[in-house]
Amino acid sequence: MPLTANDPSRKSWLNVPKDSDFPIQNIPFGVFITKDDVVTIGTRIGDYAIDLGALQQLNYFEGIELTDDMFMQDTLNDFISDGKKTWRLVRNRIADLFDATNNELKDNEDHKAVVIFNIEDVEMQLPVLIGDYTDFYSSREHATNVGIMFRDPENALLPNWLHLPVGYHGRSSTIVPSGIPVHRPYGQTLPPGAEKPVYGPSKLVDFELEMAFITTDANVMGEQIPVEEAEEHIFGMVLFNDWSARDIQKWEYVPLGPFLAKNFASSMSPWIVTLDALEPFRTKGPSQNDPQPLEYLQQQGAHAFDIKLQVAIEPEGGEETVISNSNFKYMYWSMAQQLAHHTVNGCRINSGDLMGSGTISGPTPDSFGSMLELTWGGKNPITLKDGTERKFINDGDSVIMRGYCENDEVRIGFGEVCSKLLPPYKK
Repeated sequence: MPLTANDPSRKSWLNVPKDSDFPIQNIPFGVFITKDDVVTIGTRIGDYAIDLGALQQLNYFEGIELTDDMFMQDTLNDFISDGKKTWRLVRNRIADLFDATNNELKDNEDHKAVVIFNIEDVEMQLPVLIGDYTDFYSSREHATNVGIMFRDPENALLPNWLHLPVGYHGRSSTIVPSGIPVHRPYGQTLPPGAEKPVYGPSKLVDFELEMAFITTDANVMGEQIPVEEAEEHIFGMVLFNDWSARDIQKWEYVPLGPFLAKNFASSMSPWIVTLDALEPFRTKGPSQNDPQPLEYLQQQGAHAFDIKLQVAIEPEGGEETVISNSNFKYMYWSMAQQLAHHTVNGCRINSGDLMGSGTISGPTPDSFGSMLELTWGGKNPITLKDGTERKFINDGDSVIMRGYCENDEVRIGFGEVCSKLLPPYKK
């Protein structure tokens, strides 16, 4: 089925600012509350939120097989379950409706009044009910940096790392959309030189620059997803800040890996950008020839995506300072390989499951994806524009992550995920 929504020559009759993340070629999906307190599934073009529930009630999706309430729900799970054919039909129809050459909706003032909202007049929600969340560890640069800091620099990568996408199961209950603040967590830590742990707030709260993909119903229990079919089961991607408490993590992670240091909060951008919209930005990932993966993980062609990423810290009442510029294309293990490995044992994957990439770090110090790396464990503090220094994240700081793809014809972006770190929670 052709991807007519991706036509780079399209223009919308809605005004789209220059360098907007959301041209008519994007058409992401999200969930928002309108100023009339109606929860609806929607999309975004420029600075306008579009109510897909209202469009469906007005029969603008006639001819596409959808349940009567498909876009009048508070999550995208059912829509995602319908599969890629439906996703493409809907994106193509939305692109046609808002195309500058189509007057069907453009000239209907009554319909526009209930369909189109200014983006500042809606409140974005978590777009899916996340049943399960898996976090991978797929940046070679990040894994190497951490290995150098905490283990033998000559053997920074553990023996299994180049053979499989390492991952762990996280906690979906504390994944929140952009704008929801996060409290500094409590936990056990082992102070330097101490023999016994202490209990209290984490002193080393960090961000992790990640992206995440959201799946459809992919298999039944026991069934494997071949790597060459894996992308058919990926709906789209979001920006993802997987908050981390480094001092809690250092004490607890042996032998079973992260637990309380990671499950206190993760923040995601509210608009899911479909894999179809990202199609023009495919690129080859890092070489996997030494060693070559086992056969079930071997891929041909371009399965990475050229997504520019940025992280900034904004102190309370101050100006933001950009501290990292990275790219999703640096990921060693692709999303398809992650999903294929995840199911090689027959693990079931459901609609709305979220898979984090793991921290994304590039090859240069200014492209690292965490404070742990950017300050090298706190040894090299970062100076913000207001003159204050950061080794890790302070209470009152907001961490802002942005991401977009761009070529000579179009820019497709994710907006941002922004979350403020609050002091420890008190009743």
